[in-house]
Amino acid sequence: MVRLVDLVRRRWLGVVRVALGAGVLVLGLTGAPSGWLWAEAQGHVYTVQDVPAAPVALVLGAQVYPDGSPSPFLAARLDIARQLYGLGKVRAILVSGDNSRPDYDEPSAMRKWLVEHGVPESKVVLDYAGFDTYDSCARAVRIFGVRQAIVISQGYHVPRAVALCRHVGMDASGVGDQSMRQFHKPWMTGAFREFGAADKAAWDVLSGRDPVYLGRHETGVDDALRAG
Repeated sequence: MVRLVDLVRRRWLGVVRVALGAGVLVLGLTGAPSGWLWAEAQGHVYTVQDVPAAPVALVLGAQVYPDGSPSPFLAARLDIARQLYGLGKVRAILVSGDNSRPDYDEPSAMRKWLVEHGVPESKVVLDYAGFDTYDSCARAVRIFGVRQAIVISQGYHVPRAVALCRHVGMDASGVGDQSMRQFHKPWMTGAFREFGAADKAAWDVLSGRDPVYLGRHETGVDDALRAG
């Protein structure tokens, strides 16, 4: 006769095996997209000093406060673009962010910051429909005609951004901000969220979806590159 303790032990072992199997499956599903993104971006992420020059800097949007000022994370991205322009490594800056409702406007806040910090307004181009990283990359290529750019975001995000931009046809390099590591908790939260974002990125790539909003070709980047 099977003792009760043996029966309980077997059942618990079964539960543990199922839990371990599920854990391995979850790690595989989340780890594979992240690994693919890092592999795609390998060799294309640089510092401000060593990134190769490109015609355009693509700054990806982030939180803007109710008073219209960029959050520290967004300001750090914009400062990298300012530095690249000052060094002559880019000749135009495309700021891409969310303006999905009248009371929230990332691109205008980004332009205002750049102009206040010395970048000529004629060199800043706005994309109001950069609702996520994939949309920003796809619209940069399909709407603004950007074929080569330096993509700017935080360090934990920039490999995904570079990989997605390269996938949609842009010769993209990336520069990732590291200064916001001083804000340990939000930095770690953002880094952790990249696992879920990697799954979405894989879906975007596999589905080949269109951006949320597509319109006519815009000449803003071409005009900025020609501006004196």
